[in-house]
Amino acid sequence: MTRLAWLDALRGWAAAVVAVFHLSPVVLGRDLHLRIFAIIDLGKYGVLLFFLVSGYVIPMSLERHGDLRRFWTGRLLRIYPAYLFAVLVTIGLAAAGIVRMPDQLAGETTASVLGHLTMLQDLIGTRGVLRPFWTLSFEMVFYLVVAGLFVWGRHRDSAWWAAGLTLAAVIGPPSDLLGGSPAARRITAVAAAVLLGAVLWAYLSGKRRLALAAGTAGLAAIALPLLNGHATDMVTSASSAQATQMLAVMFAGTVIYRAQHRESSSRVAIPVLALVAVGVAMRTSPSVAVAVGATFAIAFLLRERWVPGGLVRLGAISYSLYLLHLPVLAVIRWGTPDPMISAVAFLIGAPAVAWAGHRWVERPAQALARRDIVINIATQGTDARTGSFGKRYESV
Repeated sequence: MTRLAWLDALRGWAAAVVAVFHLSPVVLGRDLHLRIFAIIDLGKYGVLLFFLVSGYVIPMSLERHGDLRRFWTGRLLRIYPAYLFAVLVTIGLAAAGIVRMPDQLAGETTASVLGHLTMLQDLIGTRGVLRPFWTLSFEMVFYLVVAGLFVWGRHRDSAWWAAGLTLAAVIGPPSDLLGGSPAARRITAVAAAVLLGAVLWAYLSGKRRLALAAGTAGLAAIALPLLNGHATDMVTSASSAQATQMLAVMFAGTVIYRAQHRESSSRVAIPVLALVAVGVAMRTSPSVAVAVGATFAIAFLLRERWVPGGLVRLGAISYSLYLLHLPVLAVIRWGTPDPMISAVAFLIGAPAVAWAGHRWVERPAQALARRDIVINIATQGTDARTGSFGKRYESV
């Protein structure tokens, strides 16, 4: 087991909870499923646990290498191939009449397509071809903001961001300022695509001044959850307040990382984490706030001990499981109406398809990312251990 096996186990657990949450109405029936949902939204529980883990891991990954070019190369090759594969699978199932594509793809084609290309569809106000895609919008905004903070040397201000976003959520910003109409969503989608493309080009160029500009532009991405968290009823977040609070959860993960490594005082971290928990309780539900906090705390306290191997292995395929479990369920339900047969087939088929996606899509892309990183290191001749931004970027 690696020293970060506990994080893999958390990912595996979160992915399994989300998958079982979507299976629940099939097995338990809609009424019982909704009664459980009224007590605790297990879908949001699994997602917020994912967000907390991302908040812990992503800044650690960026700062360990200290290289934004390597960070973005690794991130893009980590998330896009499996994501595009899931899109293609869904298109194929739609062509076969097994699933239905969102109506917005036909009615708001430009906004929907650009939303999918940037992964910002939910925060633009358009629905993903697969419902779980909504969380990727928050991941992308988090990458942009964290990279922007890093390039400006403000990456250790995590506690301020976690607290500030939570307080902004309490105030309750407007929910559809940038996407309250089809025309506004189209403009927002085009602007987001241009911004993301320019930011990535600047970071990958290796030019310091361009990277500084990209950092500023990346920080501007915070406007999407802050002002456009619920542009339409097709998206998942119920308001900008809830969307902003979910982003605060990601920064809470970073606060934990910094406190653990003595980059931040526990006297700061503890009240900030308590504030974020209260915000989650207000904007999602108290039961979800308690469950997410307790699950992460237990895993964190036991991180040096034995971790269940099954959860660690599930964590390795968690991204593909998260993306592909609904297509698997759709195929099963198309093939049989029997709840028990569907449950057994899903519990076998979803991990199997996820393993295949991980083995044949994710791993080759990750190998390509590692190869590109090795080439970059050899070309630049820099010391990856320095973490020095200034030494990594050429002058203009």
